[in-house]
Amino acid sequence: MDLVLTFVNGLDPVWQQEYESSTKMPLLTKRFRDWGTLRYLLRAVAKNMPFIGKVHLVVSGESQVPEWVNRDEVHVVLHRDIIPKEYLPTFNSNTIELHLPFIEGLDEEFIYSNDDIFPMLECRAEDFFSEGRGIIGMSRHILYPDMFKKICRNSDRAARRALGLKPRCYFLRPQHICAPMRRSRCVEVYNRLRDELLTTLTRTRTERNITQYLFTDYLYLAGGVINRRQSSRHFSMAVASPDKIEKYLRNPDRRLVCINDVELSDKRYEEMQQMLDRVFVEIFPEKSKYEL
Repeated sequence: MDLVLTFVNGLDPVWQQEYESSTKMPLLTKRFRDWGTLRYLLRAVAKNMPFIGKVHLVVSGESQVPEWVNRDEVHVVLHRDIIPKEYLPTFNSNTIELHLPFIEGLDEEFIYSNDDIFPMLECRAEDFFSEGRGIIGMSRHILYPDMFKKICRNSDRAARRALGLKPRCYFLRPQHICAPMRRSRCVEVYNRLRDELLTTLTRTRTERNITQYLFTDYLYLAGGVINRRQSSRHFSMAVASPDKIEKYLRNPDRRLVCINDVELSDKRYEEMQQMLDRVFVEIFPEKSKYEL
């Protein structure tokens, strides 16, 4: 079982220049801010997810790869390796995620995770797959007033079209955590909808996008997902204080924790980053095989 991580260092001047020249838009700090925690995430993976075969780190270009990354253990995947060149450069996670199944050498069973999700307690392979079926919580939603929920609805309807099913008044939404996927089935649904999917690829996020939820929805509707919530805790920096997050990280009661970035004042950002740096280096002090 492999692990796929997407990563953006918004402080990279090469990336910043490409973003500004390609989008003609101001940089959205919240969406692309690097908290400097990738090193500790990989240490957590090495310690608490020993069943992972290979880590694939997906980035826009070479300037995005931290100099400490051990490429003998981390497969660096550039956007140009998996996304058709006519849709590059892209700064849209939806465009990137739809092409993850095309990573060269990717295992049939893989987990896709964001770089803000940390395995804080020991995990087992059986927490993510059981007898070939993925394990993740699935919920139904009806209202979709904001852009993200409209994208979720788009993904649900696309998955149903691929399976010859009629749309419903509700849409599915997978638990926001590690997404268990089967490569062959992801490629299958992509190829079934290829012409349609290509029309949704954009450089930045829009309401007509389709997210990687397409793959999870497709698997679920085809009987390939067990609807069971993974052991996880979610923190939004808009609500949780640095003290509250620190207290939990030092004494977690769930296997996975997601620490979601939001718009913060400069002072709050500095407080949060200092806390994360201090706590993670104490919890995961040992260098992992993923580091030089």
